[in-house]
Amino acid sequence: MLISSPFAADAVLAAPTVCDPARTASLLDFHGLVDELARVALDYDAGRIVSPERLVVPLGDGGVMLSMPAAAHDIGIHKLVNVQPANARLGLPTIHGIVTVCDSITGRPLCLLDGPEVTGRRTAAVSLLAIRVLRGRAPEDVLLIGTGIQARHHLKALRAVYPHCRIRVRGQDATASEAFCTATGSDLVSPCGRETPEAVDVVITLTTSTMPVYDEPARAGRLVIGVGAFKPEMAELGGTTLLGSDVYADDPAGARHEAGDLLRAGVDWNHVRSLATALRQPRDPARPAVFKSVGTAAWDLAAARVAMSALAAGR
Repeated sequence: MLISSPFAADAVLAAPTVCDPARTASLLDFHGLVDELARVALDYDAGRIVSPERLVVPLGDGGVMLSMPAAAHDIGIHKLVNVQPANARLGLPTIHGIVTVCDSITGRPLCLLDGPEVTGRRTAAVSLLAIRVLRGRAPEDVLLIGTGIQARHHLKALRAVYPHCRIRVRGQDATASEAFCTATGSDLVSPCGRETPEAVDVVITLTTSTMPVYDEPARAGRLVIGVGAFKPEMAELGGTTLLGSDVYADDPAGARHEAGDLLRAGVDWNHVRSLATALRQPRDPARPAVFKSVGTAAWDLAAARVAMSALAAGR
């Protein structure tokens, strides 16, 4: 049986739309991203989206090329990201990348999106989805630990979806925290010292630390989200927090290989639940919870859907 493509047949020969970082960002509204990620999480868990483990290929001077495909009934995506730490001394970005979007039926390339922008915005949106599902209500007081690129994306996401939320920032030192907060120009964003205020109801760690940057006793009603550690040797969250909390992961299979925090703490993997499980089975938001974000190309596919819808609407 011939399956029709959702994309116009008269555009078969059209060149794919190429989006620079600014255009890519304009297509990825955070409200739409969170909603689409919720749908994709359920589809991915049910096997309706294929997202294999990423392929890592070495590049010169210590760099790596990361290949991450995903496919669904409507579109397929391939994110190709080059990570080159040596670029710092050249004054160049450490990460370069692109997301290619194609029609699943014909294979025709439809769009090229900026890889770092897709990754940053969809990762922040995954954190917002975790807040929506695991907390059950809007956060009032959030602590961001880290002042890098992901911290900036999370700040944008929080201000877009929860504009009245207070945001505290803990950087590597007081100078970094102050500079980050001053750049926002918002009275709702302020530096935070080493002690976490009791009022904080969500903590989001956004560093590449190899030692825990947050290891406080689990607190009822507080959600802790670990984002930055993406290798087995990295660990942002400590065992005190993890072993006293309900633990969720966006992709538990990937977390077994990449979530250094969980590996070091020796969590019981039989009790690490997926984001899809949280979507299907509401939990008691009063219980302390940890959400570990490791990422999967399925989330990039969700972002590509949002971008394609925005393009189709003429945005």
